[in-house]
Amino acid sequence: MSTATRLTYADYCALPDDGARYELLAGELVMMAPAPTPRHQKVVAGIAHRLTGHVESKRLGTVLFAPLDVILTEQEVVQPDIVFISKAREGIIREKGIFGAPDLCVEVLSPSTREKDLTVKRELYTRHGVVELWYVDLEARRVELYRPREEPTKPQTYFYEKDALVSPLLPGFELALEPLFKA
Repeated sequence: MSTATRLTYADYCALPDDGARYELLAGELVMMAPAPTPRHQKVVAGIAHRLTGHVESKRLGTVLFAPLDVILTEQEVVQPDIVFISKAREGIIREKGIFGAPDLCVEVLSPSTREKDLTVKRELYTRHGVVELWYVDLEARRVELYRPREEPTKPQTYFYEKDALVSPLLPGFELALEPLFKA
């Protein structure tokens, strides 16, 4: 759905609760693709489970997952698959959503959202100060890890199916990828 008028977060909140999911990109209301596949959701659940366990055991902050509004500006509202907010920044977590950039955004790429996730949303995450981005590519069986503050346009590293994902943002965290990609 495209509009000539740029919508705001208030307009977004006024949408009817009809079960549809939207994002607000540069004031344009964008309907999200149909519900993710079971495989996509298994991968999201696997990452969220491992990430939550690590974050909670180390008391590092909070892990949340979609559907969840991340309000970057009055005209930019996104729904990453998984977010991590560090303990020092937990004040951005409010009743209606996350008001500001999470420290980490994880996007599990789907054919219908891949281009938007890798271009429009990556640019938004970079501009608004997300520290780390993980793009989980189920087709290529790899994870691209970006650190936008260090290099906004290129992945810092790639992790493949036989690797364990490690994160500069989360010391001691290690995620074996092979079980995820076999989901």
